[in-house]
Amino acid sequence: MSSYRAPAWLPGGHLQTLYAAVCAPRSRVSFRRERWETPDGDFIELDWTGQLQDNAKPLVVLFHGLEGGSRSQYATALMASTLARGWRGVVVHFRGCSGVPNRLPRAYHSGDSAEIDWVLRRLKQQCANSMYTAGVSLGGNALLKWLGEQAGAANMLIAAAAAVSAPVDLMASGDALGRGFNRIYTKNFLATMRRKTLAKLALFPAICDRGPMLAAKTLREFDNLVTAPLHGYRDTDDYWTRASAKPLLRHITVPTLMINARNDPFLPAEALPQAHELSSAVTVEFSASGGHVGFVTGAFPGRLDWLPRRLLNFFQNHLTNE
Repeated sequence: MSSYRAPAWLPGGHLQTLYAAVCAPRSRVSFRRERWETPDGDFIELDWTGQLQDNAKPLVVLFHGLEGGSRSQYATALMASTLARGWRGVVVHFRGCSGVPNRLPRAYHSGDSAEIDWVLRRLKQQCANSMYTAGVSLGGNALLKWLGEQAGAANMLIAAAAAVSAPVDLMASGDALGRGFNRIYTKNFLATMRRKTLAKLALFPAICDRGPMLAAKTLREFDNLVTAPLHGYRDTDDYWTRASAKPLLRHITVPTLMINARNDPFLPAEALPQAHELSSAVTVEFSASGGHVGFVTGAFPGRLDWLPRRLLNFFQNHLTNE
């Protein structure tokens, strides 16, 4: 079990989630951006830290959450800790999340394991030593899905993996985000997702109906109109069912750490995987508190160093010399 304990002055999953995202002190990290052309004529952008010319240094690869990126609080905290350890780090932006619109109608989604596969295989070509990968929230689900799909083949690419606050049951998570106070999070997500979709509609008028898209009040409604059909799914139910990582966790062979809080407002505790749904390679730490990618520690104003330290210690325990 996780040793994480939330500070007494920060009670409740919602408060821990919001405080970490908005109020907690941030790490300062300098990035070097690199653009990669994708095989389908699009591009992604990666933000690098560390001694980039030293390919022998361990590399930590981060896949961010919904509408996140390299400036998300968890990303800067992890990259700062990676630098302090003398390792290299890279935040991989999903399409359209680096601040620059991507070229194609498609964007990214919770089950984007094919994109993760392409990225990790290319990164492995330039990483002579251990490579580790972490995924947060949406990125965590997509990473776990990739690990389950690849099974033993993933061991040839990465030495260890970690998923933080991954909504591995997308049906339970998506429906939870449509209820009560959780609509605050949904409103913020939809605000940026609508803006991006409007920009896409100017170039690709057939991707969805403008009026219903703007009227969508829940992720279920938005995904039904935009995300699902754009990425090859029949509807939201088909998308959330097929993109969920939970059914694939039993097939993972890479040493993998799963960190979730039982008071995470994005995923009900009863939807967390049970022991029989996990392979022996998966270590779970389901703490009582922490919220959604919260995990703030210390006296006010708090610190965000617990999570990166836990991830890097797990990776350190699986350090390899290739």
